[in-house]
Amino acid sequence: MRNIRSVLGVLIAGACALTVLPGVALAAPTAPYTVLTVDVGDAYGKPVKQSGVYDGTNSTVTGRAYGTGGVSMGASGLPGGSTIAMWITPPVGQSFTAGQTYQTSGSSNATHAGLDMSSDSTGCNGAYSYGSLTVREIAYDAGTGAATAFAGAYEFHCSPNAGAVTGELRWNSSLQYVGVVSSPAPVDFGRVAIGGTMPAATATFAVKGILSSTFDVARISGANPSSFSIVSNGCSGRTVAPGGYCYVTVAPKALRWGDYTANLELADNSAYGKRVVPLKFTAYDTVIGMYYPLAPQRLMDTRSGLGRPEPGPLVGGSSVELQVAGRGGVPAGGVGSVVLNVTVTGPTANSFLTLYPYPESTPTASSINFPAGWLGSNNVTVKVGVEGKVSIYNRSGTTHVIVDVVGFYAASDTVKSSLGWGGQYQPVEPTRLIDTRPTALAAGQSISSYVDFGPSSPRVKALVLNITAVQPAKSGFLSAWSGDGPVPTSSTVNYGAGKVVPNLAFVQTGKCTGCNGLPYTVPTFSIYTSQVTNMVVDLVGVIDDGSLPDGLRFTPLSPTRIADSRSGLGTIGALGAGEIRKITAPSTVVTANTEVLAMNVTAVSPTKDTVITVWPADADMAKPGVSNLNPAAGQVVSNAVLGGIGPLDAFNVHNLTGSINLVADVVGRFYLYSGTASSTALAGRQPLAVRGTGVPG
Repeated sequence: MRNIRSVLGVLIAGACALTVLPGVALAAPTAPYTVLTVDVGDAYGKPVKQSGVYDGTNSTVTGRAYGTGGVSMGASGLPGGSTIAMWITPPVGQSFTAGQTYQTSGSSNATHAGLDMSSDSTGCNGAYSYGSLTVREIAYDAGTGAATAFAGAYEFHCSPNAGAVTGELRWNSSLQYVGVVSSPAPVDFGRVAIGGTMPAATATFAVKGILSSTFDVARISGANPSSFSIVSNGCSGRTVAPGGYCYVTVAPKALRWGDYTANLELADNSAYGKRVVPLKFTAYDTVIGMYYPLAPQRLMDTRSGLGRPEPGPLVGGSSVELQVAGRGGVPAGGVGSVVLNVTVTGPTANSFLTLYPYPESTPTASSINFPAGWLGSNNVTVKVGVEGKVSIYNRSGTTHVIVDVVGFYAASDTVKSSLGWGGQYQPVEPTRLIDTRPTALAAGQSISSYVDFGPSSPRVKALVLNITAVQPAKSGFLSAWSGDGPVPTSSTVNYGAGKVVPNLAFVQTGKCTGCNGLPYTVPTFSIYTSQVTNMVVDLVGVIDDGSLPDGLRFTPLSPTRIADSRSGLGTIGALGAGEIRKITAPSTVVTANTEVLAMNVTAVSPTKDTVITVWPADADMAKPGVSNLNPAAGQVVSNAVLGGIGPLDAFNVHNLTGSINLVADVVGRFYLYSGTASSTALAGRQPLAVRGTGVPG
């Protein structure tokens, strides 16, 4: 280190002299060359902090020979005033031989050449340094034994686990050299959200040697190679002349919480054979795509003017704006989509409503379909648009509309600070929880139930239920809620007398401790009916607290029609009695990790009262014993469906009897969140299973 520091002193003095020169571009160096090239690679600045080709045009480079046959070199005047020094000696009792590669240590001995480096007077503990030196050219003074010219390539490690600093040495040498500088190094993506949009970064390889650089295969290596990918490669297979550049773009793959590192390796014609660029990022869990259940709250009622400038029905052929963000428990920001219960009452014509992000154009899709004079509701998930608004379009006639919010999906982490962690959707095997037939519920009666999912039960925050009113005596409504507190003022299913009316519902759960002696808390829910009716309740999924494995998160989409059997979109012709029709989702709405589609499925004018059931195709699954829609003959009716898709991105639809046309509009997709997945390979999930149900208490 004493010799290195003496060299540094000379170099610093040279740097001070250099600062008085005008800032003009200097000519490329010519032979004989005195050059030091440095590629810090994956050494992360130990002991040299920056890569470069230091050749006298951008720094002061000096060399010095010793009677022992060794050479010291250094560069000063580097960016930031930095300095680099290197000390090289042959093995004890030997001289260097051109063409030979020597193993090195911090100081020479009988079997190793000496190789040590320092930057800004900070060196490496010689006892832990090692590497290699390939001598390309060597000339000695016959009288003194000191070197008069030297050329070589080196590889230097500062500790057993450190990466390599590599490069070329030229002192009074006639040999040309390859020099490439990569930037940035390392490529640090910082904090990357799991499940979010993955950033990309470009590594630039600038050729600054005398010789052209030829680049070959690029690959990811190091500790976590599967956590990064090469997005584009403009270097491999190219020969780049001095002064030229090429680029390789890489991206992280954030699947699990933690710190991840790897190396981008680009093979080239340098002595080391490759350029190494470190890659790093920190993956963190977010709430993006998580669901936050809310106690039902009313956002619009055109009869009273709530949510509107003044009372009055929606007019056909026009859209109205509805502010959803910042109301009814929905945060003012960070919301991707809201889950609404939309009720239509008193329509003057056969029509439909479409809910979509404001201010987009009205899509070819529907959210709720109805005939003149109808009373009914539908669960609608809609992407939130500009200023936290959604648009509501009415096709024909006039109709009053009531909108209740029951939850929302997060689009950013801004909601986490005030509301904490949301929940993830967990599909379950469809299970019938309640069927009151043949004994109808009385008007004003409530029915309550708990659902046992085993030890996972305390983690359930909401239930996803398909609730069907069956032949009510009069027009009325059902309200579903946690069972805590009084019946809410909002409705879940609105029904007309004698109809069969289903609706999908996200129901926030209560908690029952000690139900039937169970050793853990189980979720509860309650349903109120305003009129005498039978009722069927089917469980199709749950919302957990974000901690259960294999949870699904939600990505909202603008409403997109993927099937219309009337026009031949997605499927052709009406479904016959007992027919199973397979519908494949297009690539525009699914991704590789999509497992469930959030859809609005519309039954169009069945010839008989029938039952429609949806389930994943190509998944070796039998048809579930539950229903998604129960349309009456001649009826046009919609229901929200969370439809699982099989390995070929398809779902089955079964029609019980008669013939019927079907329409399917996608409003979003659920994907397996890798942060809580069973494995980073996104293996098949094991759904929750219902172990039992009963009356709380």
